[in-house]
Amino acid sequence: MHKDTYSYIVIASFDEDGISIDFPDLQGCFTCAENESNIFKAAKEVLSLHLWSMESDNEPIPEPSPIKNISLQKNETAILIDVFMPPVRDKINNMVIKKTLTLPQWLNIEAKKHNVNFSQVLQNALKDYLQLA
Repeated sequence: MHKDTYSYIVIASFDEDGISIDFPDLQGCFTCAENESNIFKAAKEVLSLHLWSMESDNEPIPEPSPIKNISLQKNETAILIDVFMPPVRDKINNMVIKKTLTLPQWLNIEAKKHNVNFSQVLQNALKDYLQLA
């Protein structure tokens, strides 16, 4: 079972061309921001997506390092970022995706005559087939 809330330290590096945002405990979890007001939003977004991906791939999620173990350069600041995962999981799992399907022309003509909502019919049929409804 996955945790509902995660908290990780992000290191914001202030450079002339913008702000780099890096999570030292999570390899590959980084982004950038144009200015200080975007740091929290960008950090939360990349953290939540990174953790969702790790959960989905059944990867072990590391414990966060103690803040006292974080070393900073002159142009860096450490910030604690929290994410609450249930709404992130719901949003991603309920995201609408486009699928292409193939059916005989005669069936398409009949369905159009009856104003069939193909997406709704396919969803209902899949739920029935998978015994989810």
